[in-house]
Parts: sequence; structure tokens; C-alpha cells
Amino acid sequence: MAKSKQLGWIIGLGAALFIGILAYSSFQATRDQYEVCMSFNGSSHCASASGTTYQQAVRSAQQIDCEMLANGRTQNMVCLDQQPTSIRHQKQ
Repeated sequence: MAKSKQLGWIIGLGAALFIGILAYSSFQATRDQYEVCMSFNGSSHCASASGTTYQQAVRSAQQIDCEMLANGRTQNMVCLDQQPTSIRHQKQ
């Protein structure tokens, strides 16, 4: 009886710790947010994205922009090789 009660406490503590780590990492994942504008084939589009680093946030926004501007996979790859026309840090 005592072992099963002890095991229950260990499982409960482990679950609480897991939920805490999951919540903490979720908040850290959206730490930096940037608005990125891309121009491609005479059109432009701006998108916002978040990431744990500058590079992740900017690349994610570029991918959104290029999906909107390019027609097909080949054009999308060419668009992603272009430099953004602007990058703006957004406060959270």
C-alpha cells in the first residue's frame, strides 16, 4: 500500500514537472517576433512570425511571404534566396 502511494506521488510530480517544462518552452518559442517584407516578380507581401532566435523568426516570415508571392516550388525556392526588402522587430 505504501509503495503504490509513493509511486502515485512520483508520477504526479513527474507529470507536473513535464507540464511546467512544456509551458516554459512554449513561452520561450515566441520570444522574438519580426515583420518581414519580401518583393518578388513585381509584387510584395509582408508577414509576421515568431521564433526563439532572430534567424528562425525572419526565415519563418520569409517562407510565409514567398508562399504568397511565388507560383510553384521552383519560384518559391528562388524567392527564398532573395533578401527581404524590410525587417521590423515587433514588441510583444
